[in-house]
Amino acid sequence: MKSPLACASALSLSILSFSLPAAAQTTIDSVGLTVTATPAVSSDYLFRGISQTRNRPAISLTLDVQHESGLYVGGFLSNVTFPGSNARQELDLLAGYRFEVGGLALDLGGVFYTYPGYDKPEGGYDYNYFEAMAKASYTLDPVKFLGTAAWSPDFYFESGSAVYLEAGADVGLPLDFTLAGRFGYQWIDRNPRYGAPDYANWSVAVSREIYAGFVLTVGYYDTNLSKTDCFAGAKYCDARAMVTLSRAF
Repeated sequence: MKSPLACASALSLSILSFSLPAAAQTTIDSVGLTVTATPAVSSDYLFRGISQTRNRPAISLTLDVQHESGLYVGGFLSNVTFPGSNARQELDLLAGYRFEVGGLALDLGGVFYTYPGYDKPEGGYDYNYFEAMAKASYTLDPVKFLGTAAWSPDFYFESGSAVYLEAGADVGLPLDFTLAGRFGYQWIDRNPRYGAPDYANWSVAVSREIYAGFVLTVGYYDTNLSKTDCFAGAKYCDARAMVTLSRAF
């Protein structure tokens, strides 16, 4: 969670973590760019298993612009709702380099999480923060193995150094279904300031293109945070089902 009361995408962008059709992209050959825009509607916005919208629906847009060299920039925009805060949107800015070594796909980059329009109260703490991130994937059909490591020098709410590790796999199933599983763990230096202890999160989801490039994802998401541990008794860390409809252009 990115708030001490409600807690992030990503780019966990967990609601968009499933493979979309390669044709759903725009290639600009003259400058060697591939541009992908992915709007989505979801029953919730979860960041590492914790709701950013107080268990309410979210509308988001992901933009990815990659050069043929492997360099890329991107962005993620979504509505958010944090109790006691006027933050109503999140804008994440991304940049990095993607390449392959011996069949291992690597993505080295960073994400700057921002909340446009948020007014920090007197004596309050900043919401914005940066994470350096490394991702890796390796495919042994029909399974794609994935791993993520992220580090922030000063995590959300100025809660100090934070590390996140995640492992998972996507499995191709008959009838073009994809089964995805993830397990992650978040460490935070200043837990009292953040509002929750270090915690684990996990998910299992199934996705499939249903019509004309529209992808439906249905999943189960959970954390090991009790209600008492979850930001002063909030219900944003509970197990939940989530449904997402997305379409890449």
